[in-house]
Amino acid sequence: MPYDVHDLALADEGRLRVEWADRHMPVLREVRSRFEKEQPLAGLKVAACLHVTTETANLMRTLAAGGAEVTLCASNPLSTQDDTAAALVQHYGVATFARRGVDTDGYYRHLDAALDTRPNVTMDDGCDLVTLLHTKRREQLGEVRAGTEETTTGVIRLRQMEREGALAYPIIAVNDTPTKHLFDNRYGTGQSSIDGILRATNVLLAGKVFVVAGYGYCGKGLSMRARGMGARVIVTEVDPIRALEAAMDGFEVAPMQQAIREADVAVSVTGDRDILTGEHFRAAKDGLIIANSGHFDVEIDKVALAELATRVTRVRENVEEYTLEDGRRINLIAEGRLVNLGAAEGHPAAVMDMSFADQSLSLEWLVRQTGLEVRVHDVPPEIDAEVARVKLGTMGIEIDRLTAAQDRYLHSWTEGT
Repeated sequence: MPYDVHDLALADEGRLRVEWADRHMPVLREVRSRFEKEQPLAGLKVAACLHVTTETANLMRTLAAGGAEVTLCASNPLSTQDDTAAALVQHYGVATFARRGVDTDGYYRHLDAALDTRPNVTMDDGCDLVTLLHTKRREQLGEVRAGTEETTTGVIRLRQMEREGALAYPIIAVNDTPTKHLFDNRYGTGQSSIDGILRATNVLLAGKVFVVAGYGYCGKGLSMRARGMGARVIVTEVDPIRALEAAMDGFEVAPMQQAIREADVAVSVTGDRDILTGEHFRAAKDGLIIANSGHFDVEIDKVALAELATRVTRVRENVEEYTLEDGRRINLIAEGRLVNLGAAEGHPAAVMDMSFADQSLSLEWLVRQTGLEVRVHDVPPEIDAEVARVKLGTMGIEIDRLTAAQDRYLHSWTEGT
């Protein structure tokens, strides 16, 4: 089995952590148990480009249990857990191409290795596999039946491809289904980003001014958690509706050029580029900590920061201190890459449980379809409802059911006042 991981000697340690995560993923375990019996993915070749974490390992186990032949590569150079990658190869038989800290050339070699398996399904987190297929490996497009996309940035790219008529096969936007974005993006990103900042810096957030750039679901979660830690939170936005929502949620709202002057910590979580730029660095106060929770490392202008600096010092494992000409210092966490994965372990397993159950069941649904329209599809609502139902059950929570009269009323236009 081909693979490229850092060190197979880490496999036993990785297996213990994978099994720990599995204990907190009861919905995915239930899906895996059924998949083992029914083999709904038999005959599928899946190329997956995801963050190589313990939670992802359990998704790969689930797909393999369903009969799929799976190859995994990393979707971010800093998001790989090397022990997990080793365990996937050594203990779970999944061809894995992922090393933490891999350079750009190595990153794309791993993507190519995944596509060399001639997959008929793609599973992406950021749309890099899809983009590579549609640019440099177009000869393979006819072999691909369908795909799924895990994250906001990837869905943005896919919808633009659809608008331009460039998309060559149908893809499900797993990110956009409620049991993913309402929980993974809000509660997962909120907690794991704070976790990464604290692990990297060990700063006290209480009393700090914490700037959040972007008030989508990820920004909402991060703002909520920062306020919960005692920080004074300022939100920056370009969307007037989201800015209004942030204001009515009780947060200060201001342009970045104004907010950055007060910031002790500033985190971008927008999915766009050039959120923190040279003009912001010039206005920042001494000791500013900056980080990114958007998918790609384009939200912080690292080139401008380097040009302004007279010295760069690695002051902690995941912190680089940029000293400017006037002596002010700006501290960049995890090279401006995803702070929750670059400096911590990513989302908690209990949150990824739902997201990866969505992925597994979406793949099963895709297998059953014939003649599916080439566009970006939503997760079927019955899948979303089933994931939520099972999750509630694992939490010991019961809910009401509609009576016949209530159901009839909701589907009638003649009953009313």
